Amino acid sequence: MTSAAFGPEPDKKPRIEVNKPEPAPPPRFGLRPDANLIFYALLVTGLFLVWQGAMPPRREEIPYSQFLEYVQKNDVRNAVVGHQRITGTLSLKGPTGKPLLFATVPLENPSLATLFAAHHVPYTVHHESRWVGVLLTWVLPFALIFLFWGWLGRRMQGAGSFLNIGDNRVHIHPDTLPKITFDDVAGVEEAKEELKESIEFLKNPQRIQRFGGHMPKGVLLLGAPGTGKTLLARAVAGEAGVPFFNISGAEFIEMFVGVGAARVRDLFHQAREKAPCIIFVDELDAIGRARGGPALLGGHDEREQTLNQLLTEMDGFDPSTGVVVMAATNRPEVLDKALLRAGRFDRQIVVDKPDLVARTQILQLHARKITMAPDVDLTVVAQRTPGLVGADLANITNEAAILAIRHDHEAVTMADFEAAIDRIMAGPERKHRVLNAEEKHRVAFHESGHALTAASVPTGEPVHKISIIPHGVAALGYTMQLPVTEKFLATEEELRDQIAILMGGRSAEELIFGDVSSGAANDLERATAIARDMVTRLGMSESLGPLTWGRRQQSLYLDGGYTEEANYSEETARQIDAAVKKLVEQQHQRARAILQDKRVALEQLANALEAREVISGEDMRRIIAPLVPVRAS
Repeated sequence: MTSAAFGPEPDKKPRIEVNKPEPAPPPRFGLRPDANLIFYALLVTGLFLVWQGAMPPRREEIPYSQFLEYVQKNDVRNAVVGHQRITGTLSLKGPTGKPLLFATVPLENPSLATLFAAHHVPYTVHHESRWVGVLLTWVLPFALIFLFWGWLGRRMQGAGSFLNIGDNRVHIHPDTLPKITFDDVAGVEEAKEELKESIEFLKNPQRIQRFGGHMPKGVLLLGAPGTGKTLLARAVAGEAGVPFFNISGAEFIEMFVGVGAARVRDLFHQAREKAPCIIFVDELDAIGRARGGPALLGGHDEREQTLNQLLTEMDGFDPSTGVVVMAATNRPEVLDKALLRAGRFDRQIVVDKPDLVARTQILQLHARKITMAPDVDLTVVAQRTPGLVGADLANITNEAAILAIRHDHEAVTMADFEAAIDRIMAGPERKHRVLNAEEKHRVAFHESGHALTAASVPTGEPVHKISIIPHGVAALGYTMQLPVTEKFLATEEELRDQIAILMGGRSAEELIFGDVSSGAANDLERATAIARDMVTRLGMSESLGPLTWGRRQQSLYLDGGYTEEANYSEETARQIDAAVKKLVEQQHQRARAILQDKRVALEQLANALEAREVISGEDMRRIIAPLVPVRAS
């Protein structure tokens, strides 16, 4: 199998089948979200203009005595007499050239009508209505302000603003969503068998009650990130055909104490109303950490109150109501012991990383969505991806489809899957990072040293590919080995061979160039870690015996971090350091001896790698076979 990239074929269109996204729900008022915002803005502007038009025109306030002078001079064109004001129009022109509008406060003057008649001033008597002015001046502006703030509050509800801190954020999956069943979940057969009992209880609760038993209140899914815990919970809801309440543990926590506990109460209240149903709390460790640790910045009362309320609710509801509480976490060691006792999350299901068969099933499940070429062997893809979880395998399948479209292939080929695996595991190719001739020569011998050592030690896994194309941030090349079988244990001989393989690159540089480079930094780090574990944790040291040294504890505040407690003397620490150094140096000299004995094969392999940049495992064995007897893959 070669790993050469396929070039674009002319006059052919890509025919990769991909899932079309579900059409988005129509927005309110039939407009786009940005059009909705423009509509509201125009509505508020229009109401403001109407209010401005309804307001009376601006008038100049004049003294009543001056008003009488204007009347006597025949400068008043008309007047409106009210109980509190007299308004009207003067014959005089204002700065704008229009007649002036005036207003004045009248006195009790019974002869005003006679004065108007003498100077021919048309007038009317107006009985004022006070509520219209109050409405236009006070009520309407405040009503518009309250309407605007109400609309703004509804818009901000989904953004987690301070206006809705007490609202529950539970997500109820409606029946209109695509139904997920166990057929959509692959590679976790043991977990599915465990969960079928929960499905049977939700479908037919009378069956287990007839025997006097009851379903466990809580089911806790344990596993590494990406193994499919959330997907399993949704599949249980889909198989049972019941509502599925989904909320993350972090969504319970707010800056105000008591909000999380209120959300827990509201969540269980809604669930009881819609029973039978499933409550699924993702990332349970966000609220379920062990209580009573050392206070940090005053502690976290909100998280502890939320946890206490969750414990109370799980104690308080009747298991016969048909409410199953499921939760998922990838850090079960930090959970409070009260959550794991009988009567709460008393059933714990491990969703482990998939093995070779499970990875093949997961790849077959995702491969149904794309068109594959006949040369694709998903078993080989599964063998090349040990340790990867379902989310990683889905990403590899998607990356392979993207690469097929980029190279204008009619279907996804094995070369596309190979390139996708390299991208996920080693980082994207960086072809623009061109190595100079000397660096390329050194990297070729470094990687050839790894490969030749792996082919020579008794327990080395077969080499699948050697590359000196830069990948990721710092990798200038890599040697990839393909495990023949899935392993869960490592013997002392296998660990020593792993150290020898890691030291093979540095040994090749010493042998050919007489010095070393910084390219072996990661190899030294990994080799030292294996040797230290052999000495301190696995009891594989002759000088220190079958004992463990040091105590590893989970850090309370650093996610994923550990603290090492040295429960041994300084003299023992010196012995540990000496034993680790001896292990690494022994395998270093062993790797150098292997390469010294097979130097001709090392040079031929490095020259071929330097010329071709990428060599498959079959080609490597073909190159060194006349010189070195290698084990069959």
